[in-house]
Amino acid sequence: MNLYFDNASTSFPKPPEVGEYINKYLSQGGTYGRAAYPRVFDASKMVEETRELISTKIGTSLISNILFTYNSTYALNTIIQGFRYKQKQILVSPLEHNAVGRPIEYLKQNAGVIFHIMPHFSDGLINIDELKRVNLSNIDLVIVNHVSNVNGLIQPLKEIKQVIRGIPLLVDASQSLGKVEVNVDEWGIDMLAFTGHKGLLGPTGIGGFFIKEPDLISPFVYGGTGSNSDKLIMPDYCPDKFEAGTQNILGIYGLYGALKHQPKLSYNIDAYKELLRKLTQINTLKLLIANNIDNQSDVFSIVPLKTSVSNFTKQLYDIYKIEVRGGLHCSPIAHQTLKSYPQGALRVSLSNYHTDKELYYLLNCILDVNERTKNG
Repeated sequence: MNLYFDNASTSFPKPPEVGEYINKYLSQGGTYGRAAYPRVFDASKMVEETRELISTKIGTSLISNILFTYNSTYALNTIIQGFRYKQKQILVSPLEHNAVGRPIEYLKQNAGVIFHIMPHFSDGLINIDELKRVNLSNIDLVIVNHVSNVNGLIQPLKEIKQVIRGIPLLVDASQSLGKVEVNVDEWGIDMLAFTGHKGLLGPTGIGGFFIKEPDLISPFVYGGTGSNSDKLIMPDYCPDKFEAGTQNILGIYGLYGALKHQPKLSYNIDAYKELLRKLTQINTLKLLIANNIDNQSDVFSIVPLKTSVSNFTKQLYDIYKIEVRGGLHCSPIAHQTLKSYPQGALRVSLSNYHTDKELYYLLNCILDVNERTKNG
């Protein structure tokens, strides 16, 4: 039985092909675009094929504008710190992760860039009608966490972009890619950061970003690219502009294996909804989910009202070996929005590999631990 419910941290299990492709690279070797012999051609071909698979996954025809980094945090920092601010004002969603929160706080303290939180409902959903009333004339950049890593809420990206129009939109797709629909060309998304080790089911250490207009940002890292090597300035074209140094080719091979072998959902959506419905009926637990189930992903959190988050989390593991994450999940902005700060919550995040039987087992384990701990 799969008792791992911490897939918002990193997914497990992975498709077996992830390991197979990693082993393939270990036995084959080669780097990306740095020489002209078969081993390098093969590795470079794999990198480009993975780039194409990502382009299909996010819905864009601009394949060369997909850049590989080590994770979404690295990608978000590349964009946020490399962005060319004019008015020095940013608008952010109320459910941001520290991968966004800390870079914008750094800019606030060191570069005078101010950030404002978008109008929203109690679950953190952007209030589109109120957003239409916001003065956007001085906003340089809008940043939205597509799926919250705390309550799993899915933000309406297409509607947000329709309101902000020409203002660049940066999307943090760390929790959404591989789980919910993403279509950057159709929705008009300007920049999108992703990681390979969560919903895409790839290995750690590989991620990246998409950027529609590369001139919007300066490179975060400068160095060798295997191109224009006679010049000390970075190439001004993609992907070279943002891929200095040797990439994590091993991780890219593993990500390719994951993208080519994505598993179908093993549990029934109705079983998941029933799990949430039954948990909302327990008056000694506060459930952090979307107000509208149609905006809910496969991540949710629980705040126990009669014991500490850490104790509840520990009891779930000690008694039943259920693996979940307790705390603030690197998302103090989100927990402040959801009124679960500073105590945090215990988070449950599903995998496509989970079954109805395992969801039912999880529910019974939570109910039992709640009974054991609600009296102190």
